[in-house]
Amino acid sequence: MATASTFSTVNKDMTSLLNSSSLITGKPSPLKSSSVRYSVSFPRKTLTPIRYSSSPADNSPSVAVSSPSVEGISNRSKTSLKSRLRGGETLYGLFLLSFSPTLAEIAAHSGYDYVVVDMEHGYGGIPEALDCIRALNAAGTAAVLRLPENCPTWAKKALDLGPQGLMFPMIESRKDATKAVSYCRFPPEGIRGSAHTVVRASKYGIDEGYLSNYADEMLIMCQVESAEGVKKADEIAAVDGVDCVQMGPLDLSASLGYLWDPGHKKVREMMRKAEKSVLTSDPAKGGAYLSGFAMPHDGPAAIRERGYHMVAGAVDVGLFRNAAVEDVRRFKMGLVNESDGEDSLEHEKDVDDEKYWSE
Repeated sequence: MATASTFSTVNKDMTSLLNSSSLITGKPSPLKSSSVRYSVSFPRKTLTPIRYSSSPADNSPSVAVSSPSVEGISNRSKTSLKSRLRGGETLYGLFLLSFSPTLAEIAAHSGYDYVVVDMEHGYGGIPEALDCIRALNAAGTAAVLRLPENCPTWAKKALDLGPQGLMFPMIESRKDATKAVSYCRFPPEGIRGSAHTVVRASKYGIDEGYLSNYADEMLIMCQVESAEGVKKADEIAAVDGVDCVQMGPLDLSASLGYLWDPGHKKVREMMRKAEKSVLTSDPAKGGAYLSGFAMPHDGPAAIRERGYHMVAGAVDVGLFRNAAVEDVRRFKMGLVNESDGEDSLEHEKDVDDEKYWSE
C-alpha cells in the first residue's frame, strides 16, 4: 500500500518537472527516477487474420482479403521515399483531394507507397492536412504535401507538419527551383524559419538529431507543367536539392492551348521532350528522378515503362466518383431490365455476389 510519504515524493518530482526550463525551451530533459516503480505485463496473444465471405449471411467458404503484410507496412514506414528511390524502386501513389483521414487510411492500408495530400486543388488547409498525415503515418505510408504555390510561407508551415516530401507547383526555371529548395533548408543553406524545438517534424523537439538529418529524408519535388517549364526541364532537374521532377499533363495541355486535351499530339511531344530531359540526368550525380500522373490515354503501366520512378495512378475523389456512378448505373439498368425475366436478374445477382460482400 502506498503511504503518505510515497505520494509526497511523487508530487515533489512532478513539481520539479513542471518548473523545469525544458517546458519553455522545448528541449526535453530526462525524468528523475521516482521512489514509486510500476510494472505492468500483458498476456501474449496470437492474432488471427480476419476473413470476409462474399456475404456475411451465407455458409460458403470465406475468401481472404488481400492486403499488405504487417512486415511490409513496417518496412515502408521505416524507409524514406528518397532511400527507396535510391534503391531502384518504382513507387506507386495516390492524390488525396478530399482531405478525409479515413480515405487516407484506406489508401495506406491498400498498399500505396505514398499519398499526395493536395493543398493546391484539394479542400483543406494546414489543420486538415495534419489529420491526413497522422492517418498515413499510423498506417505506415509516406505523405507528400502539394503546396498551393511556390512560396516560403506555405513551405514553412507544411514542413513543420513532418511530411516526407513537398511538391512545388508551376516551376518554370532554375531560379524557381532554387527558391523552392531554399524554402526547405535552414540557414545558411536556405531561409526556412526555425522552430525545430517544438514542431511535429522533429517530434516536438524529442528528435535531437533532426537538424543533422532532415535534409536527407525530405523529398523535394518540382512540377513542370507549362511550355516554359518544359524548355527549362533539364536546368530544373540539375538544381542541387531538387530530388524529383513531377510532370503535370493537364496544366501543360492548357498552357499549349489544348485545355483538357492532354492526349493531343503536340502535348504528347512536349511531354516526351521534358521526360527525356529529366531521364538523361543522373540522380546519383545530382540529377532528379522523374514522377508523373497517369491519364486515361497514358496509363500507369505505360509511364512506368518509359522510365518514371514515381507514378500516381488516381485521385481519391475520382475513384469514389467512378464507383458511385457505376453503382447507380447498375441499379438503374436493373430497373430497366426487370421485364427481361428472372433469368436475367439471377445472372446479375451472381455477378454481384462476386464483387460485393456487404449486402
